[in-house]
Amino acid sequence: MRLWQHAKETGLDVVFGHYAEKRHSAWRNFGSWFTNRMTDWAVDKPAGFYLSSFRCVSAFVAKEVATHTGPYPYIDGLILQVTQRLGSIEVRHEARHAGASGYTLRRLVRLWLSAWVNFSVLPLRVATLLGLTMAAGGLVGFALVVYWRITNQGPAFGWGSLMAALLVFSGTQLVLLGLIGEYIGRMFLTVNQRPQAVVREVVRGA
Repeated sequence: MRLWQHAKETGLDVVFGHYAEKRHSAWRNFGSWFTNRMTDWAVDKPAGFYLSSFRCVSAFVAKEVATHTGPYPYIDGLILQVTQRLGSIEVRHEARHAGASGYTLRRLVRLWLSAWVNFSVLPLRVATLLGLTMAAGGLVGFALVVYWRITNQGPAFGWGSLMAALLVFSGTQLVLLGLIGEYIGRMFLTVNQRPQAVVREVVRGA
């Protein structure tokens, strides 16, 4: 009721409940913290904003999220594709009095993968950046090997040049894989029906 009242007063689309003190087990609290840190990079949300499973969602957002037909839906990611009108209020978290939580370690891992794979191509870009770094390191290493060869210093030319060439070759492979992955990732986001924009209201002139 408090979440709905806050959403009504502020005009927000989604209001999350922020727990002052969580009464989950230590590993569940760590899993929630880790998931929120991951989503800071993986999805388009304000940095540090806490996404909890206790939330109030407007009918407009719920309807848009329900149109998603892809596998492994990540609800918070789908919500953030629709709106950035987010807010939160502090709520009290009570300990569970009956039953057991359905969140197992396996399901938390699936949640993390859904957040990363379904809504972001960042892992592919990390691979590209790593490849560029390795290739640059290989070029610098090759330049050092040539310098040491000229000045009769350092390791044998054959060993040094082989290591430098290996770095350049491996880095180039990672860059190419990253570029291919970028194309595949964009195709996946298209197939996954990620909207470029969401029409909230159409206003027609008289």
